[in-house]
This record gives sequence, structure tokens and C-alpha cells, in this order.
Amino acid sequence: MPIPTNFSIKPRLSAKKRAFNQIQEWIIDGTLQPGEKLHDADLAQALGVSRTPIREALQLLNVQGFVEMYPGVGTQVTTLNKEDVSKILPPLAVLQALATELATPVINQETLHLLRDINTKFAQSIKNGDSDNTLKLDEQFHNIIVENAHNEYISSSVSTLQSHVFRLYFHSSIVFTQRSIEEHEAILNAFEENNKDEAARLARINWLHPVDFFFSEHQVNK
Repeated sequence: MPIPTNFSIKPRLSAKKRAFNQIQEWIIDGTLQPGEKLHDADLAQALGVSRTPIREALQLLNVQGFVEMYPGVGTQVTTLNKEDVSKILPPLAVLQALATELATPVINQETLHLLRDINTKFAQSIKNGDSDNTLKLDEQFHNIIVENAHNEYISSSVSTLQSHVFRLYFHSSIVFTQRSIEEHEAILNAFEENNKDEAARLARINWLHPVDFFFSEHQVNK
């Protein structure tokens, strides 16, 4: 189980949270590959914590579907099915649409300006072929909207599902296109008009269209 050494951990987090965040990140970006066995002693040494927070983190990752735990046998990273994009994005789209609806009356001009600036950078990043930065900017765009919904239950559920989306992205199951940029702009226009129904509809479309794109590409490549 190769573990990187050149990584940093955010301070002021509990040992369990630090372990959870780092292991999840390694699973998402493919540092820890699907099917790879995880050893809590090695992880504890790498992260500078005891084995207890590692085990607690792995239990939470098991609940969220990132690892599989076999009592008396061991723990391994879950296998990845790229077609799971059709299972993950629909519920995420519903939650994102609801968050967008709730956020519409709250979004002010300052936040709109920030979101437009992010979308401009997002467009440039797509043009430059900078996939990692594109993903970060898309996450930032939607997280600001979710934060403005002021609903911690939506935020928690979105965070878990989005983590699975990021994992699929790193394994080339999801791509960003010009359409993504245009859909972001349409959402912002709906915010400006204080049209919560239209904003929610557009947000749902924005999160669902990668499903259609994935399966259209899959059919072409067969």
C-alpha cells in the first residue's frame, strides 16, 4: 500500500477528521486504487496518529461507500463502476436543485459577482485543459450556492455524494464542456431575476447532463 509523504494536513481538526479527510482524498484522486488493501498501522504511521482514529475514519468511509470492511480479514478500497454515474448524479441533482431554490432569495449582488468571477475562471480552465482546477472551480461554484441555502442536512448529504462524483471524475467518467459554463450562467441569470423555480430547474439540468454525455460517449465507443 504506497502512501505519499509529500502531503499536508489542515490544523485544528480532530485526529479522526484529519484521517478521514486524507484517506478519502487519496481514494478520490486514485492514490489509493480500487481494490487496494488498507492497513491501519501503515496509515497511522503516515498520518502521525494512533490506530484508533484511523479505524474510526475507516468505519465512516465504510458507511459512505469508499471502503469495504471484512471483519477478521481486512479493509479495502471499494471497486469503481463508472456506470454508477447514473446512480449518484440524479439524487445529487435533486439536492442541488433544492439548495439552489432555497438560496435564490438570499443570493446578493456581491455573491453574484463572486459566482460570475468563478464561472469565468471555470471557462478559462476548461479552455486550457486544466482538469484539476476545473473540478475545484466547479466545486467552489456549487458549494457557495449550497452554503447560501443554510441547511446543514442538505450540505451534509451533498458533500458525501459530491465526493463520489469527484472520484468518478478522476477516473474519467465525468467531463466538463462548454455547456457546463452556459448552464452556470443561466443559473446566475435566474438568481438575478429572483426566479427560484427556474434556478432550481437549471441546477437540476446542470447536474444531470453529464449522465447523458457519459452514456452517449459510451455508446459511441462501443
